[in-house]
Amino acid sequence: MQQTNIKKLKTLILFLILGFVLLFVFRMFYGYTKNLDEVQEQTQQLIENSLNTRKNYASKEYQVKVSNANQPHVKVDQKYEKIAEINSKSDLFEDDEKQVRSQIELVNALIQFEQKSGNKGYRILQLIIGVPPENFDALYNSLVKIGRVQAKQITKKDKTNEYKELNAKKSSLEKIRTSLIDLKTKGGKIEEYMALENRILEIEQQLQDLGVSLGDFDDENEFCTVQFSLMEGKVKPISFAHRLKVSLEWTVKIYLQLMVTFFFLTLFSYFLLLVIEKLKLIERVLKKND
Repeated sequence: MQQTNIKKLKTLILFLILGFVLLFVFRMFYGYTKNLDEVQEQTQQLIENSLNTRKNYASKEYQVKVSNANQPHVKVDQKYEKIAEINSKSDLFEDDEKQVRSQIELVNALIQFEQKSGNKGYRILQLIIGVPPENFDALYNSLVKIGRVQAKQITKKDKTNEYKELNAKKSSLEKIRTSLIDLKTKGGKIEEYMALENRILEIEQQLQDLGVSLGDFDDENEFCTVQFSLMEGKVKPISFAHRLKVSLEWTVKIYLQLMVTFFFLTLFSYFLLLVIEKLKLIERVLKKND
């Protein structure tokens, strides 16, 4: 009996140690990804700041093979949105800023949004750049060489269906407008005429809004987007010993909190079971007396 209890105690201790190790490893892993998360948050802020800027779309023509060998290939005009996000850090802020601007001019790109903030030593430059599709790769490859890149990614989204839906909606509104204008020639009450005129004005406004949206897809306005941010300051690497210390302190704190919580939950469950047993015992006694 004593050996069985000792064995159970050893198993319990082993599980407790394993839980502590797993929690410690998790904290160490989180420490290595924390800096990347902070950079991604700054990238997201840059995206939110650019929401009021013009959308950039590009197109690409390609041919799709059909199942029937006798039929020619189908020509497809794809509309797409391509966005590169680059976050870089530099201790030579002014020199790197000049290099960024020269690279933008070199590929005939446009700065569509610019925000520069912070005092010297802590400055941040944020740019939204519209670049011709054929120069997208060249600009991206040159910008990732400036400063020390903290995060980068490229996202491409197909917008063909969205473009077709806008055109279909425009066509439908134009037909409705033509029908309403024809109704004006048939006469009627002044109230009906005014309501008809107001409806036509609403259609005209919707067509104008659609014209703006469709204008983003025009071939002459084709651009891809590069979202670039440059932060001033030196990258201070965190030593392994510091990560180890922080992870150990955090693990001990959280582990003790979990153990205390588990203890009180177990204690509460124990007392709850005692109460239930007492109630059952009272119920049995009452039934026996009856």
